[in-house]
Amino acid sequence: MAPTPTGGGSTRIHVVSDVHGNARDLARAGEGADALVCLGDLILFLDYADHSRGIFPDLFGEENADRIVALRTARRFAEARALGARLWAGVDGDRAQVIEQAVRRQYAELFAAFPTPTYATYGNVDMPPLWKEYAREGVTVLDGQRTEIGGRVFGFVGGGLRSPMNTPYEIGDEEYAAKIEAVGEVDVLCTHIPPDVPELLYDTVARRFERGSRALLDAIRRTRPRYALFGHVHQPLSQRMRVGATECVNVGHFASTGRPWVLQW
Repeated sequence: MAPTPTGGGSTRIHVVSDVHGNARDLARAGEGADALVCLGDLILFLDYADHSRGIFPDLFGEENADRIVALRTARRFAEARALGARLWAGVDGDRAQVIEQAVRRQYAELFAAFPTPTYATYGNVDMPPLWKEYAREGVTVLDGQRTEIGGRVFGFVGGGLRSPMNTPYEIGDEEYAAKIEAVGEVDVLCTHIPPDVPELLYDTVARRFERGSRALLDAIRRTRPRYALFGHVHQPLSQRMRVGATECVNVGHFASTGRPWVLQW
């Protein structure tokens, strides 16, 4: 199914988020677009829909992946962490190095799939220090920064807020708010996580609220961008809604759909 354009005109931007290892569709995501925007979460640690895929089952097997998904879904996070600790205790080598090697293999494939130009920011599951090694010419990485695409100003804020999931790129509320403030007034505000609106935060399959940003919501109300684009929540209760003058859009779980969201003007 072809992506559905929003608006009309001569500039066409494709937007993806939560790629989670889907390099095959990522390689086609920029077809017909002037640029690709990626809102993070390139890495696949564990596929909650297919427990055989990702770094975790590669290391510990699908049965243990089934167990840890069940614990996390039931919000039994302490038990999930205890299970993870027992499994890691049986792994030869330094845990951080084992993870980094697996992540590097995924990043090599995923960054090679990015079209030119691509504008990208980090997700909460990403490892920012590695991106500069893989972001070749034509791939611009932004975090707390802004750029112009097709005559409109885009602002980018990556990462997530601290949560019981303890994913690699979670930061404190104040640090996140400072990045939002640094971006300032833009036409399109691009983040990985949603603003702190319950309908945008609730995952109907995981049956839990993800963390959203109050600072992001306040900035949307104050600066009134045309669009606020984000991902993070894979099966949101509401995919889009207006906050004042701003259209807030979850651009979709690209790992499962393989389709970019389209913005045209």
